[in-house]
Amino acid sequence: MEQFDLVAIGSGPAGRRAAIQAAKLGRSVLVVENRLRLGGVSVHTGTIPSKTLRETVLNLSGWRERGFYGLAYRVKKDIEGKDLGARLLKTLDYEIEVLEHQFARNGVRTLGGVARFADANHLEVSTPDGETTRVGFLHSIIAVGTSPFRPANIPFNDHSVLDSDSLVTEPRVPRSLTVVGAGVIGLEYATIFSALDVPVTIIEPRDSYLDFIDREIIEEFTHDLRKRGVTIRLGAKVVSVELDEQGWAIAVLADGRRVRSDMLLYAAGRVGATADLGLDTCGVVADDRGRLKVDPLTFQTSVPNIYAAGDVIGFPSLASTSMEQGRIAALHACGAAMPKAPEFFPYGIYAVPEISTVGLTEQEVKAKGIPYECGVARFRETSRGHIMGLQSGMMKLIFSLENRKLLGAHIVGEGATELIHIGQAVLNLGGTLDYFVENAFNYPTLAEAYKIAALDAWNRMPRTTPVAPIA
Repeated sequence: MEQFDLVAIGSGPAGRRAAIQAAKLGRSVLVVENRLRLGGVSVHTGTIPSKTLRETVLNLSGWRERGFYGLAYRVKKDIEGKDLGARLLKTLDYEIEVLEHQFARNGVRTLGGVARFADANHLEVSTPDGETTRVGFLHSIIAVGTSPFRPANIPFNDHSVLDSDSLVTEPRVPRSLTVVGAGVIGLEYATIFSALDVPVTIIEPRDSYLDFIDREIIEEFTHDLRKRGVTIRLGAKVVSVELDEQGWAIAVLADGRRVRSDMLLYAAGRVGATADLGLDTCGVVADDRGRLKVDPLTFQTSVPNIYAAGDVIGFPSLASTSMEQGRIAALHACGAAMPKAPEFFPYGIYAVPEISTVGLTEQEVKAKGIPYECGVARFRETSRGHIMGLQSGMMKLIFSLENRKLLGAHIVGEGATELIHIGQAVLNLGGTLDYFVENAFNYPTLAEAYKIAALDAWNRMPRTTPVAPIA
């Protein structure tokens, strides 16, 4: 039996970052992955496939050029599932190749198979050839991610009724689409297929969606979707799903309405992939959705030498934060100094259009009783926006009236997930409105929106003479 300083269960963002960090500190590291190839949920069915699918659709549909050439403009007239799948396979192969190289370069060992705890210091790994390998460890990190929630009353068939995993396994372009669940995953896929001019209906049981995003940004996003013909049914609960004689899916709502479509994507929640880990043998307890509770600073579970990171511990379930969680867990397990976590980190939602946000929303600022002012910039107000033919997109900055510090930055529109990092840096460094007013931005760029929004806020701020921005 081999003994390792750290064993990571799962090779997604959290597992890979933990493994590489521990290896760089000179520890012996093993990564156990239950798929045939490395990468975890992120590479195979989550982050990478969904973003690749989005980019493929935007390119082939000519979506970014329609502001100039009209709604009928297409790069490829008839877009089929095979067009979407070809790029997915190329991206998947590249990501796995990079990951394998990183592990080899850092001396990280890998083992394919299903891991199960024998106790708090040993794993039993069932390998594809039917053998069982036992390994020992000083520390372990559970980074198994999540899988789609599949209720028993939903007739999944991976063709007309799918979850997000089966959607990217063999993508096809439906004649119409119903998406159950207006969370991040549901909205991303709903808007991606809408960009292909597929009629889309979004069904959400709550009266609102993406409640952690600034409401003004959501209002702008909702307006954009409705302008494109997307139907959004809030406060509507799906009680069952049926298949008609043609094999089309029918979502039956609690109020009696029936929504028929060629394809139904059920995206109402995910569960931690912990059911087969044998947690009862090591003392770690999962909640009713298979998620694990951890110390928010060290990412230790209730068993001190067993850590957990990534989507399996719940919100925010972002690849970027999962990587940092894995790295911090490895640092703590190795007794190394841990960096102070930044107060704010960005969220990125790769819908069409993108949404990205960092810091406090206007609703949170109000709840805290902070005197504030907002500034807004429309992308169509920038020269770059005109060049790109953008008809929509906006940036919203929130500043404190007490010290002029940036409190939050919120963006919806083209390039939002890239633009947000300027606001992230200023926010975490304690910068003020004056940074945006006094500094030059490349021209023409969408980043100019920061200056426009800051000046808009400055114009609204109460002041006496002098009227120029103070240094």
